[in-house]
Amino acid sequence: MQKQTEKGEVPWTIRKILRWTTSWFASRNIENPRASAEILLAFVLDLRRIDLYLRHDQPLTDGERAAFRKVVRRRIQHEPVAYIVGQKDFWSVELYVDPSVLIPRPETERLVETALGLLGKRDEGKICRILELGTGSGAVIVSLAAEQPANCFFASDLSLAALTTARKNAVRNKAGGKILFFCGSWFAPLAGKDRSAGFDLIISNPPYIPTSEIGKLQPEICRYEPVHALDGGKDGLDEIRNILLDAPEYLNEKGSLLVEIGSGQKDAVLYLAEKSGCYEAIACIKDYGGKDRLVQMQKKSV
Repeated sequence: MQKQTEKGEVPWTIRKILRWTTSWFASRNIENPRASAEILLAFVLDLRRIDLYLRHDQPLTDGERAAFRKVVRRRIQHEPVAYIVGQKDFWSVELYVDPSVLIPRPETERLVETALGLLGKRDEGKICRILELGTGSGAVIVSLAAEQPANCFFASDLSLAALTTARKNAVRNKAGGKILFFCGSWFAPLAGKDRSAGFDLIISNPPYIPTSEIGKLQPEICRYEPVHALDGGKDGLDEIRNILLDAPEYLNEKGSLLVEIGSGQKDAVLYLAEKSGCYEAIACIKDYGGKDRLVQMQKKSV
């Protein structure tokens, strides 16, 4: 039984405030209300989420309650939890995130897993060159560099702010000296450079949401996440077309291209890959939710 204060009030313990906040979030149609409440409270109290259960009867101070109210008000406006706490876990790394970058999605871990599978098939001892286009937070390239530090990693983004975030994440995960970052639109920074050393693997999670659909997305996405990282043009395929068209010039012999795609885009992207005449071994890979998630292809042998 909870102890009362001298004024006869039941104190705001961790358990009580979590119960109240979860109910409040649910009434305001906040997605994953319990998880949101737990992550935000753990952030304010500088605890792990499991500690909230271990200390469930611990009362909050007035200062802690005030700080928690501030983050709750932000979440009620549908600001993503990851932006509020400035952090997101992805694959085996811990990432700093802010509104300059998309929040890494769990389904994109399939891109990392597939890339690692391809790298594992290379000749033993071979040092591979891997390029990520549109790196954003650096989630994918940092995850790969953490797993395969002997390879050479490169990553680009059109946004200088995003590259600043990606570099922070590389350093944060002890991959600061393993990745060369550069700024520009897709392959533009590489134009005119010596191509004798191409890439064994090019990966990208490009913008693929049709322009007309962006405003219909969850408010956490359309209000807060960077539009330029979402907008794939009229049919959502503008940037995928650009990547498929130019990638063969930068791939080594038998080099592979891996591209994340959106819902319902499988047939169109497979058609674009086949129509280009530059690729073979073209295949679509599903995520663990059963949705078509990636298109994988290999540069056609000359």
